[in-house]
Amino acid sequence: MIRRLLLVSNRLPFTVQERRGELHIEPSVGGLATGLSSWHKSFPCIWIGWPGITQKKMKREKDIMARLLSENCHPVSISQQDVEAYYNGICNRTIWPLFHYFPLHVEYGEGYWQAYERINTAFANVVAGIARPDDTIWIHDYHLMLLPRLLRERLPKATIGFFLHIPFPAFEMFRLLPWRKQVLEGLLGADLIGFHTYDYAGHFLDSVHRLLGCDVGMGQLRVGDRLIKADAFPMGINYEQFSSAAEEPKTKAEKTRIRNKLGDCRVILSVDRLDYTKGIPERLEAFSLFLSRNPKFKQKVVFILLAVPSRTRVDHYIQLKRDLDGLVGDINGRHGTIGWMPIWYLYRSLPFRSLTALYSLADVALITPLRDGMNLVAKEYVATRADGKGVLILSETAGAAQELGEAIIINANNTEETVRALEQALVMSEKEQMERNRVMQERLRRYSVQRWAEEFTDRLFHTKNLQRQMAEKALTGETERQLVKAFHSSDKALLLVDYDGTLVSFSPKPEQAKPGASLMSLLRELAAHSRTELVIISGRDKDTLERWFGRLNAGLVAEHGVWIKERGRGWETIETLTSDWKEEIRPMLESWVDRTPGSFIEEKGFSLVWHYRRAEPKLGELRARELINNLSHSVANLNLQVLEGSKVVEVKNAGINKGRAALRWLSGQEWDFVLAVGDDTTDEDTFKALPSTAWSVRIGGGASAARFSLDYPREVVSLLAKLARGI
Repeated sequence: MIRRLLLVSNRLPFTVQERRGELHIEPSVGGLATGLSSWHKSFPCIWIGWPGITQKKMKREKDIMARLLSENCHPVSISQQDVEAYYNGICNRTIWPLFHYFPLHVEYGEGYWQAYERINTAFANVVAGIARPDDTIWIHDYHLMLLPRLLRERLPKATIGFFLHIPFPAFEMFRLLPWRKQVLEGLLGADLIGFHTYDYAGHFLDSVHRLLGCDVGMGQLRVGDRLIKADAFPMGINYEQFSSAAEEPKTKAEKTRIRNKLGDCRVILSVDRLDYTKGIPERLEAFSLFLSRNPKFKQKVVFILLAVPSRTRVDHYIQLKRDLDGLVGDINGRHGTIGWMPIWYLYRSLPFRSLTALYSLADVALITPLRDGMNLVAKEYVATRADGKGVLILSETAGAAQELGEAIIINANNTEETVRALEQALVMSEKEQMERNRVMQERLRRYSVQRWAEEFTDRLFHTKNLQRQMAEKALTGETERQLVKAFHSSDKALLLVDYDGTLVSFSPKPEQAKPGASLMSLLRELAAHSRTELVIISGRDKDTLERWFGRLNAGLVAEHGVWIKERGRGWETIETLTSDWKEEIRPMLESWVDRTPGSFIEEKGFSLVWHYRRAEPKLGELRARELINNLSHSVANLNLQVLEGSKVVEVKNAGINKGRAALRWLSGQEWDFVLAVGDDTTDEDTFKALPSTAWSVRIGGGASAARFSLDYPREVVSLLAKLARGI
């Protein structure tokens, strides 16, 4: 439950404007402020952001500051120089075009990046100065991607969420950013990172995996001892506000006024910020071709193009405005007649009543961005059509397309497809229109902006609970001291320890993970004591284990339990095993090696292992899923099993596992202390075979039957050193 919420965004919900030398405060129109206006007022909330004027002017007007504070708004001061380098610079000349797949529009400048760091630090100073221990901090959008980490450094236990309102690009695009790692590390300061679609969340996790080397799975990853989640939360709208607007008297009056000017013409409507990502020129070209192909619609259809001014000081936007003015004039001149202009071009924003009046009378809404994080205009149009009529044409590259599948979905770069969509929309029956719209309306009604916000914050608290559970499971402090004490006071202790990923970190090549002198000295010390039995349980072949650990006075288990060597005895197998099946399975693994550069096959006595640690991570994971699926069908009648370990897929005889091998020692005599340590799914069988009084530790976290967890192999070595101390 939220006790107090700190909403942090680039802009406050109020804008301070200077008119005739005086400062005035006005509510911000559109965007996040409007979307969360009702929800965030339902509990204590403070909004932190830039008020729209420079630091120098804010200091001069103390009453403006007092007014903002009375509205629970805390302004962040930004100098005019930083406004230019930060907002007009890196935000809108670098991040915006890159994340929207316009690399040729991107400008890279070290000065831009330094301003980005300064502004994010300024925000961190303000937030940290306000935050209380039980506050929920929710940071919004691409302007503040460094802020989560900056706050985490100041407030280690804080509850921090981040939501990105624009697309997160695919790895090949994101990697072009010179400061890509800093951005990822900044975002990973949050507990939960939200995106509009699963594609964007997947792109983010892919980039984290490739650039930072973090293992990801099921939408989550670990950074140090923290669990972090990334998920999709498609932002909704205030559905009731739009669905009821068409019936309000002022909207009806505005609709009548516009209709009188239009006459009997059908209406195609576009509403956008003037931005190169919106595909406006492409849309106009398609409309011009539509008129050429369908002269019967001339003087019977009007295209109302509403373009809201945006970033008017950025060169690409200035040029886009010039191009758009020329294109509209060219099309009107080419197709227009006396008394009829095919395009009504409005270069301004409209008040809510005028906008909803346009929504309610438009026969077609043509929403075709080349790339858009969500696009709420599409949702607003559908919601406003309470009569169920109207046709939405929507680009497949808008985030909203994943929710509004009943619309006519097009490729915005395909002019022919756009023309066909217009033709289909203008002849669609009212029955079909209503069937499509009712489904979309019901979906939008259920998933409103309020539900979006509640679902995000609920998932944020769920993530914090998981973190707390992991912290409780962590083998640190008093719990570790109890374990060491129990070991030192025992008369007969059994230590079951995995090797790769537990005693040593993984290496690109298996043979490179040979134990060093200090580790061997520690293991030798533990194994030499008469009241302690050390057993190394590994997936490695017996020859390697014999070469490395054969001189230890320790038990050894090779190939996940195929081979067992007790102290003072030779190697033996648990049961009679065969390897004839290898000739049938090896060609399949070899084909996967051919398809996956960097992968290779390791052959053991009674198993075959496909390694993909050196392969490109995303490709390796994809191929592993495919291989496991294919092997599952192939081994069904061969009495074999398929094991998935850390970056490996292993095929071996069925019924053999580490847990069964561990039972050889567990059932052989009475132990008053048992410790088992492992790092992956193959060690779960060992944990499950242990008595309830045993100590069990999983390395790296994740769901496990182990009672406790540690993060890294070096912590295991440290723990074993404490056990050895005092033997």
